[in-house]
Amino acid sequence: MTAFARESAEIEQGTLTIELRSVNHRYLDCTFKLPDALRALEPKLREYAGAILTRGKVECLLRLQLQQTQTEALHIDTARLDALLAATGIIQKQLGSLAPISPLEVLLFPGICSAQAASEEQLQKEALSLFSKALENMQQNRCREGEKLATLVLDRMTLVEAEVNATRAILPALMQHQRDRIIHRIANLEIEVDQGRLEQELVYMAQKADVDEELDRLDAHLGEVRHTLKQGGPCGRRLDFLMQELNREANTLSSKSQSATTTQSAVELKVLIEQMREQIQNIE
Repeated sequence: MTAFARESAEIEQGTLTIELRSVNHRYLDCTFKLPDALRALEPKLREYAGAILTRGKVECLLRLQLQQTQTEALHIDTARLDALLAATGIIQKQLGSLAPISPLEVLLFPGICSAQAASEEQLQKEALSLFSKALENMQQNRCREGEKLATLVLDRMTLVEAEVNATRAILPALMQHQRDRIIHRIANLEIEVDQGRLEQELVYMAQKADVDEELDRLDAHLGEVRHTLKQGGPCGRRLDFLMQELNREANTLSSKSQSATTTQSAVELKVLIEQMREQIQNIE
C-alpha cells in the first residue's frame, strides 16, 4: 500500500502540481490539502480515489502556482459609468461643489471595473484530469510493489510447507520412541502393572500428542493463501486473517509438542508465519 506519485501540468492560470502519498492503513483514509480555488473539488477527488483504492492512508497535496507575469485585462462597464457620472452631476449641482471627481474613486465604485476571471469550471476539470493521472500512476506503483511482496510471501510459504512435511514425516518415529521410553521406564521399576490400563494410558498419551489435524489445517490454510494470491486484486484483509489461522495452528502444534524436534519445528513455523504477516501488512 506504500507508494508515491507526482504529476504537474502547465495550465492557463499557472502550474498545477499534485502529489500523492500512500502508507499502510486498515481502511481507506484520504486527506486533501487544496488551494481555496479547488476546495469544492474534494468530494469528487474522494470519489475518484475510492473507485480505485480500497485500503491505505492517502495524502493528496494539490498546489496551484500562479504566473507572476500574468496580467488580467480590466473591463469598464460604460453603461454603469455613464449612470454614475450622471448621478454625481446631479449631486454636484445640488451641493454647488466644483471639486473634480477622482478617476480612482470612480474605479473603486462597485460594478464599474472588473477583471476577467479565469474559468473555475475549466480549472476544476484540469485538476480532476491531473488527479486521475497521478492516481493511476500511484496504483501502478502499488501493483508493482504488491507483485514483489507476493513473491516474498510465496518464498516463505515454501519454507513453511517444507517444515510441515518434515514434521509429518518424523511423527511416527517420535510417537514410537515416546511409547518405547515409557515402557522401558516401567520395566526398570520391576513392578507389576495392568497391561490393559497401560495400553489405555499409552493411547491417551498418543491422542494428546497427535498433531495430524493441525498439520492438515496448516496445509489447507497454505493452499488458500496460494489461491488468494493467484486470484489477485485487493486481498490484504483475507491474507491477514489466514496468517492468524496459521499462527493459531502453529501455537497448538507447540503446545502438543512432546519432543525438542517438534518444539523447534513449531518455533520455526511461527517465525516464518510472522515474517509473512509483516509483508502482508503492506498488501492492499
